[in-house]
Amino acid sequence: MALNIVLFEPEIPNNTGNIGRLSLASGSHLHLVKPYGFELTDSRVKRAGLDYWKHLSLFEYDSVESFFEQHHDKPLAFLSSHGKQHYTAIPFEEDQFLIFGKESSGLGEEIREKHRDQLYKIPLFSEHIRSLNLGNSVGIVVYEGLRQLNRTL
Repeated sequence: MALNIVLFEPEIPNNTGNIGRLSLASGSHLHLVKPYGFELTDSRVKRAGLDYWKHLSLFEYDSVESFFEQHHDKPLAFLSSHGKQHYTAIPFEEDQFLIFGKESSGLGEEIREKHRDQLYKIPLFSEHIRSLNLGNSVGIVVYEGLRQLNRTL
């Protein structure tokens, strides 16, 4: 089984391309939830993902509601700078869904409130920034999940 990386309404094509590449490298599935701030055919997505994009395990959804209709019963972890729990406390399991919000505003307040017990954060050690780059955040959390699941080569 694999981890599932979920991007709600991604806005920056380069981030999505890089995360696609990370998905493939980590053996994860990539789930993209519309609307996007770009087209998947955008050259910046392809440039960031290189020629690996065609090998991705990619799933697309027309809306956040559509995503939840299909996966509400799966193990879900939501990542947000508003989380109270540390990302290393995620109870990683096979087929875990790691859900990230859009670059400009993260996960919406309604989602954060509804899933408060499943809301995690990556700690920041400077008051001068609000959050990390989305691609960096995904990489940190995915590889922590692989470590906890004892996935090694």
